[in-house]
Amino acid sequence: MKYISTRGQSEPLSFSEILLGGLAPDGGLYLPETYPKFSSQDLNSMQSMTYPELAFHIISKFADDIPKDDLKTIINKTYTKEVYAFSRSEQKAEDITPILKVKDNLYILSLSNGPTLAFKDIAMQLLGNLFEYVLTKNNTEINILGATSGDTGSAAEYAMRGKKGINVFMLSPYQKMSRFQSAQMFSIQDPNIFNLSVKGVFDDCQDIVKAVSNDLDFKRDFKIGAVNSINWGRILAQIVYYFKGYLAVAKNNEEVSFTVPTGNFGNICAGHIARMMGLPIKRLVVATNENNVLDEFFKTGVYKPRDSKNTFHTSSPSMDISKASNFERFIFDLLGRDSKKLNALWKSIDQGGNFDLNQEGIFEKIQAFGFTSSSSTHKERIHYIKEIFNQYKIIIDTHTADGFKAAYEHTDVNVPMIVLETALPTKFEDSIVEAIGQKPERPESLKHLEDLPQKFKVFDNQVDLVKTFIRQNV
Repeated sequence: MKYISTRGQSEPLSFSEILLGGLAPDGGLYLPETYPKFSSQDLNSMQSMTYPELAFHIISKFADDIPKDDLKTIINKTYTKEVYAFSRSEQKAEDITPILKVKDNLYILSLSNGPTLAFKDIAMQLLGNLFEYVLTKNNTEINILGATSGDTGSAAEYAMRGKKGINVFMLSPYQKMSRFQSAQMFSIQDPNIFNLSVKGVFDDCQDIVKAVSNDLDFKRDFKIGAVNSINWGRILAQIVYYFKGYLAVAKNNEEVSFTVPTGNFGNICAGHIARMMGLPIKRLVVATNENNVLDEFFKTGVYKPRDSKNTFHTSSPSMDISKASNFERFIFDLLGRDSKKLNALWKSIDQGGNFDLNQEGIFEKIQAFGFTSSSSTHKERIHYIKEIFNQYKIIIDTHTADGFKAAYEHTDVNVPMIVLETALPTKFEDSIVEAIGQKPERPESLKHLEDLPQKFKVFDNQVDLVKTFIRQNV
């Protein structure tokens, strides 16, 4: 399996060669040259697989340069009931991503049982073990530079803390995360973890990461790697739980729809790829908050990212993003993998502009990919948290509430709908109290998280300041 860049100007590479790097040298994102295909017979044979078995069955098709026994060991080490111990489902923790039935044909895919109580753990725990394996094999080191709007940072830091040959430099928007999210990251005292709080919004942090990654000399000299969802390894790990969710609810290879709260388009991009691989997905529902650039695109065909001044700080802060990095991967497939066309579109985006896909009938093709969308407000989030609790005694977080609002808008009574859970509600305690008048249950080990000492540095929104800090600390 070889990987190519969406921009079409980088040589094809193996999985291990692209794993650490994030952006391709031409500024594009890596995708496999072709997607493996699974038939209905393949799906039937996967029904009885455990999560580690399913993960190995899928991931081995993409990471075929890693010896199978080594890959199996890494996966078995990652997906254990000890790592994913915070399951609130009646099913056991070893299910890793258990399905929770809300009512007939409406389900929650529980993705937040990992150490940081967010879906990012599913991929990040695997990435940490893969990184360590490749670095040890090549006897080298890496300095990870990432950006987070709340959950990626803590998931990455918990996955990489204490890992040999790895430093993590994580950018986050200053005072724009929940108290729990901030404490989860900033309380980590490991010497290989550096938290950089940037005066701006998530998009500013992400722009700094891309600027550093596009400085190829700096990237080479300081061995800069990536763990954001621009990293293909993240997307690959997320594909697995679409198959797991589907197999848990589908009967006789029927179609199933997924609703996905999304900001950077990484989580739902994995769903798009699962669909391209043959998973019978009828609808992929994009759920956004007030930062509804993606919702606008799927309704109009116009993609118009906003600047930081027009990006809202909301009660579902992990989705406070208006420039979705992984959107490029989907558009590449939508354009029939025409790198020339994609470069023209992203030249406009990189210059602060926008693009309109209504020309040449491109926007019409989106229907064939199953995408539709919705957006919601704080008032609507509070409403759905309250409604789901009152009707079903299930407490959901604010992002998953965005998902339920979208799911209800796109329900088909004949098609099972699976809402992807984003985080456990305790990460957004203030909004839960506002909605239902009580605090959500919190794991014992995290009850006094906000009281722990915090370690972070505040930075102005400048690329050079971040580069200098990296130079001084590697």
